[in-house]
Amino acid sequence: MIKATDYFDVSKFPFPELFHDGDAVWDALGRIAPFLESRRRFEILGRVSPHAWLQGERIAIGRGTVVEPGAMIKGAVLIGDNCEIRQGAYIRGNAIIGDNCVVGHTTEVKNSVFLNGAKAGHFAYIGDSILGNGVNLGAGTKLANFKVDTGDRGVRVEIHGTRHDTGLRKMGAILGDGCELGCNAVTMPGALVGPGTLVYPNTTLRGFTPPRSVVKLRQTVEISPRMS
Repeated sequence: MIKATDYFDVSKFPFPELFHDGDAVWDALGRIAPFLESRRRFEILGRVSPHAWLQGERIAIGRGTVVEPGAMIKGAVLIGDNCEIRQGAYIRGNAIIGDNCVVGHTTEVKNSVFLNGAKAGHFAYIGDSILGNGVNLGAGTKLANFKVDTGDRGVRVEIHGTRHDTGLRKMGAILGDGCELGCNAVTMPGALVGPGTLVYPNTTLRGFTPPRSVVKLRQTVEISPRMS
């Protein structure tokens, strides 16, 4: 479970060249900046509010995409067709967003990829991460990307007992096609979540999660009479 094909179907993604056969899925994160740097054509074809902020010329916005007032986008960024970039969204460079995606209110995105239909509608942080087709992040989801205790080792991931050195100082989460994360879920740096997985609200997730898993937080809630 380290190849991109283990997590995503990229056949309809507008930029499939980010993913190379045989490479580890996280290698695509290191290709975002060079891919954008090599691109010569950046067009704004969608509808951008005059009260949105676009910084830099290397911003492409596809047909049917709407950028609402108060959103801020710093290049270089590619945004596909029929997306919603909602009020207060902050896309701060090196982001590649496919078709029919949502970057919502006070959601921050950096050095990340959204495959088609991925949605982060409310109060989310997506750093150095890849969201597969149809992924949905509940309100308040945070994809943490930096381990404070790694020193110079960077992020390592373990899959089925084998440890892999990603070579990345920062790495958020890889969320396979169709994953759903409930409100206020948090993924620790280097989280790998197999396709079709459901993560319940308020859960902190780390390491590798197999495809089509259900991840729950078990807690005890005590309710007693109020005495005064």
